[in-house]
Amino acid sequence: MHSASTMQTGDERLRRAAAPAVDLRSDTVTKPTPAMRRAMAEADVGDDVYGDDPTVNCLQQRVAKMFEREAAIFVPSGSMGNLIAIKIWTRPGTEVICDSRGHINQHEMASLSAIAGACPRTVNAPDGILSWAMIELLLRPKIYYMSQTALISLENTHNLAGGTVYPPAVVDDICDKAHAAGLPVHLDGARIFNAAVALGKSVAELTAKCDSVMFCLSKGLGAPVGSMLVGSREFIEKARIVRKMLGGGMRQAGVLAAAGLVALEESPKILHRDHENARYLAAGLAAIPGISIDANKVVTNIVFFDVQGTGRTAGEIVSALRDRGVLSNPMGPYSIRMLTHFDVDRGAIDRALDILRSLPRG
Repeated sequence: MHSASTMQTGDERLRRAAAPAVDLRSDTVTKPTPAMRRAMAEADVGDDVYGDDPTVNCLQQRVAKMFEREAAIFVPSGSMGNLIAIKIWTRPGTEVICDSRGHINQHEMASLSAIAGACPRTVNAPDGILSWAMIELLLRPKIYYMSQTALISLENTHNLAGGTVYPPAVVDDICDKAHAAGLPVHLDGARIFNAAVALGKSVAELTAKCDSVMFCLSKGLGAPVGSMLVGSREFIEKARIVRKMLGGGMRQAGVLAAAGLVALEESPKILHRDHENARYLAAGLAAIPGISIDANKVVTNIVFFDVQGTGRTAGEIVSALRDRGVLSNPMGPYSIRMLTHFDVDRGAIDRALDILRSLPRG
């Protein structure tokens, strides 16, 4: 005989198994929309290594126009886009100034050193937002036996700082002073469309003074694969060479670029919902005993929170959530990251919060 409580537990497990997971690990987990899938199936294609793929060419022209630049190039990933830019702007033995938590320093397998031969020169910027005053202290004097500064890299929005957004005046000031010092500025704008929505400005306005910009089609914009690198015509000609060197030359890539075109047309219109859901999630987290979060600092779609007050580690809580159908990422002993995206609605967030509230304390 099974007790009523045992039967209820079994029923609860069945309900959990039947319900789709609430995947808050990243906005990279989005699935292509029906419109994207149709566009991919119907895409006109050619060999992009020869420059013959009409859909890739259309995407590149569309992006260049959107960012008010001379040219753009489609690349397999944001990490490759950043590496291409670094390899163009630097030479082995030179330095790249960036925030210590920047993606190029933390999550790209030290490729700027291992492949480009450059070295990161970092500072721990408050909220991930560099200023010229911080950068100026890191500039190398023009002495032949010292490694020389070659590039400044900014990240907008800033992933590990919780989706923070650069004030446009700060970016412009850094670019103006960097250019006066003879230095280029690269923007890791993986989520620049989130920044644009948060600030109510165009991506062209936010990036106008940066010498090169990378952004991802495969994060909040929802395309399945790919990122873009934009800049001058000369820069993009060099980028095509480096992309091929790194193994990023693709053939009939129009089947991927087609989804990117749909993403650019449709997804920026709904990013505000991801931001609203992130703020809703943050407010719910703030009300749970043992969880610490400054909900006022959540301005885009990235939410970090501290769980030390629960008496359990981030890994323990993430594991318990996963067993109950909620996916997230531990980012340290007591820090957890969750991201909202268009495949997670308000009901899914409520479910995640309910499950988190129900977890036993340590």
